[in-house]
Amino acid sequence: MLKLFGGGADHPMRNPKEARRILEALPAEDLKALEELAHWLESVSVAEGFKTPERAALVCALDEAAQPRLRKVAREYCGTARPSRYQENRMWTQLHEYWKQAGLAFGRTLEGAAQAPKALDAKSVALAATRALRAAAQQVKWQHMRYGPVDPAAWGILNKVYAYCEARGLADAKLALYPAGGGETSPKQEFLKALMFSASSPDSLLAPEVELVERVIAELAPSFLLANAPAAGLLYWIDLGRAMAPQRIVRPPEASAGLRCFGPGNALASLQAIIQRAEGTRELPQSLGPAADPEAALDVLRHLAVLWSPEPPERKHARHMVKSRLTIAHGFAGVLEAVGEAGASLDFDQKAAESWVVENVSAGGFGAIVPQAKGDWLRVGALLAMQPDGGNNWLVGAIRRVNRTSAQEARVGIESLSRAPKVVKFRVRGLGEETGLLLPSAVLGSGEVSIAMRAGVYPPGQNLEASFDGREHVYLPQGGSERAEDYELIRFREMIRES
Repeated sequence: MLKLFGGGADHPMRNPKEARRILEALPAEDLKALEELAHWLESVSVAEGFKTPERAALVCALDEAAQPRLRKVAREYCGTARPSRYQENRMWTQLHEYWKQAGLAFGRTLEGAAQAPKALDAKSVALAATRALRAAAQQVKWQHMRYGPVDPAAWGILNKVYAYCEARGLADAKLALYPAGGGETSPKQEFLKALMFSASSPDSLLAPEVELVERVIAELAPSFLLANAPAAGLLYWIDLGRAMAPQRIVRPPEASAGLRCFGPGNALASLQAIIQRAEGTRELPQSLGPAADPEAALDVLRHLAVLWSPEPPERKHARHMVKSRLTIAHGFAGVLEAVGEAGASLDFDQKAAESWVVENVSAGGFGAIVPQAKGDWLRVGALLAMQPDGGNNWLVGAIRRVNRTSAQEARVGIESLSRAPKVVKFRVRGLGEETGLLLPSAVLGSGEVSIAMRAGVYPPGQNLEASFDGREHVYLPQGGSERAEDYELIRFREMIRES
């Protein structure tokens, strides 16, 4: 018996006609419909009086009604036309809540099957288990979309449900998860997809990049490996008897009945082949869907290749442990204000600034603790102005990793973009002036600079010009740009001529 779930309530869906009427009368708005479906899942799964097959059939029907709505809302959440912060919060909350209730409902269905082993046939049990695994994995995914904290209870469900499947001899049962198609899967494959997703460092990715990682993992999942003991190519481990997320094998894990080791198997070679083709064609395979930004998609694929490699990724720069404070201004407008003249005067709005604690520094950036994560702006890609405690100069960086350790606290990794930023008015011929941030490279004399500009104002491939310090500066674009929510970061080579 799983002993994961409990509760009890009566509910109106015992009558098949009423159940059909409820499903047919779901609200037209997807979020409201998902809210109702999550409610019905909870009440169906805990109400007394249902026979196990009836309960299982109702939970499946509710889940199937939700699937097209879930896909649509997820596409909108991760699309190029970003929703407002209010709408984004609504979407995230409802997606996460739905998958949480779905995981619990299918888990309770399995608990009922465990109590009455002959109540459901093996195919129905395998279907409920596989959907429970998918739902719990989606709950983990959506928690990563907000950079955590990841609820250990979700991993408790994943690990216990998969252990249940192994004990019942169902782990390799092939089935179609939903009537609408999507190919065959199995409890083992869904479990491995969740494991490899967690092992792929989603805390350093943006929402569209997380979606791409999920598609790549789904494409390559048949090649993933799972075993009961460490072996070559098995890079990570997990214990089915614990509510834990997977970890990379640094030293041999302690042997136990629940120990499972896993790795990419031949999927790494397949991924490297996809990268090689994409580098030549600047296109992804059709099975992975279109890429709005092929260069950004390639960066995500390379990110996976590094993490799936037998050799763990190495840091580019040595870290030094410190304890100091940083004053932080965030967002493109906030950074402009801090770095500009207002930042050195009493006009700078210190109330909008935050105080973070630096844990470690390197030539490439900082690791910091955010003691009070205010608002929902804290995400990968956010632009920062940083002033060390006791200093009067501002540095500029970008958040590259976020890991929320609680509802209030987070740990972040920050890449240093420039130690000598400057607010400059740039000219584009025929388009007038635009205020931006000149970010000289840390490597003096290289001629390489980056320029941050307000999102959507830079015409790709165009030179920029500026006049300051008695000289004329011309900036020649070098490759693609990095796009974030409120700014764009472009690399240039700087040429200087006397006025």
